[in-house]
Amino acid sequence: MEKLYTFISRFGFYLFCALAIIIEILAVILFFVYLADKAPFLWILLLIVYLGSILSIINKNTAPENKVAWLIIVFMLPGVGSLFYVMFFERRISKVERQHFQKIEKRALRHVLLPGEHPLLQGTHLSDPPTYNQLHALMMTDPTAQPYTDTQAQYFSIGESMWAKMLEDLRQAKHFIFMEYYIVELGQMWDSILDILTQKVKEGVEVRFMYDDIGCMVTLPNDYDVQLQKLGIKATPFNRVTPKASVVYNNRSHRKILVIDGQVGYTGGINLADEYVNIKERFGHWKDGGMRLEGMAVQALTKLFLLNWDINSIEVSDFNHYQSFTQPVTSDGGLYVPYGSGPKPIYEHHVGKIVYLNLLKQAQHYVYITTPYLIIDYDLTEDLKNAALRGVEVIILMPFIADKPLIQIVNRSAYQELRHAGVRIFEYTPGFIHSKNFVVDDIYGVIGTINLDYRSLVHHYENAVFMYNSPVIADSKKDFLEALAVSQEIHDDTLKISFRHKVIKGLVEVFAPML
Repeated sequence: MEKLYTFISRFGFYLFCALAIIIEILAVILFFVYLADKAPFLWILLLIVYLGSILSIINKNTAPENKVAWLIIVFMLPGVGSLFYVMFFERRISKVERQHFQKIEKRALRHVLLPGEHPLLQGTHLSDPPTYNQLHALMMTDPTAQPYTDTQAQYFSIGESMWAKMLEDLRQAKHFIFMEYYIVELGQMWDSILDILTQKVKEGVEVRFMYDDIGCMVTLPNDYDVQLQKLGIKATPFNRVTPKASVVYNNRSHRKILVIDGQVGYTGGINLADEYVNIKERFGHWKDGGMRLEGMAVQALTKLFLLNWDINSIEVSDFNHYQSFTQPVTSDGGLYVPYGSGPKPIYEHHVGKIVYLNLLKQAQHYVYITTPYLIIDYDLTEDLKNAALRGVEVIILMPFIADKPLIQIVNRSAYQELRHAGVRIFEYTPGFIHSKNFVVDDIYGVIGTINLDYRSLVHHYENAVFMYNSPVIADSKKDFLEALAVSQEIHDDTLKISFRHKVIKGLVEVFAPML
């Protein structure tokens, strides 16, 4: 009985919302069926909607694989499929939301320079065209992204060391602490952080904390924001689930951002749960990592947090006020561009995907990739293959123990095509690897939250740091090679894909773009 009460108290609200959404969808469907039965001429209207949906999907400015998935739904479920398309194809912004987003954008883009105007890029166009092109594309696809020097960066190859440094920095906070995470779970890691946050609130430090509602559905009580608010923490779940059918629930915040006084910032793959620091074992040894920034580049992490905070609320934060706390430090020689990526229509372009594509296209010697998932579209698949065919050493490091059996099937089913083009694939034998890193030619690197899957590249709010000539790039490469030494390379004789797995992969890849 106690277990039942615990289950209902934690999941009751989400179950109620799911049931309400299902009833809402069924009501719409039954309403149209009822009207059509009473008024046969409405079948003509449904036929028009059906044909209109097909034409609309074909002419949409979206990826071909997304069109295929929706066309299958519409063809398989005439009438009903069209209603699903109208309701769930893309997020529609109301007039009030649009006005709110315009206010946020106005604040966020204040003092932002275009690539040709930025002093750090002056001369780069002629002296280093490939780098200029990379930065130009990034700054044009994410208009808030800016390059920074006067920054020190530190790389963490394991969650435990990053956690220890986070606690050390949190204890030094004087003005404000901003935190945004996809998963937060009650346990030793979170308790150690919460103790400091509670103390800092008593000292007068402003603490804002944002967690993803669905990401934390099984890890936190559904009123956890209220519990944190009672402690003086400004807390809110991102995209809170409500009993209303909406495509917005598909757009989760997968970001991991910690900002302390605008001077120190963290990002990477690490969420705030015990398995990320190997206190609790779930899938063997959990290898994760990230980076710490100190100095001017932290301004961008502050902005990224405030953007999502304001998108998720009715607030319009004073970006200049919080960014003014950032002070330059002696540069470590690197150039840093923290950036955001997210769903349409908030983001016009798939920023994370474009960064990866451009790195693959311009690589000359090697591309080392660490990712827990490999569910990618035609563009990324072809660019990975083409890089290898050009003679570039392309190595992808994946988990040996997957966090989801279905994901493991899809991951491994994607290996063969890449391998035949010369891409080398390894699996991290000790367990699960969760880092999302790119290292290219010793001069470019990316560390962040962006997986090689549709959720990260299309649907989620994500963030990462693009690096040029940073010492972190060498550290990330060293960590990659050390992990490679305890990993197994995948060969045809060790890769056995059954017919059932090929069918599962095919189905997942058809519908992955819309999930």
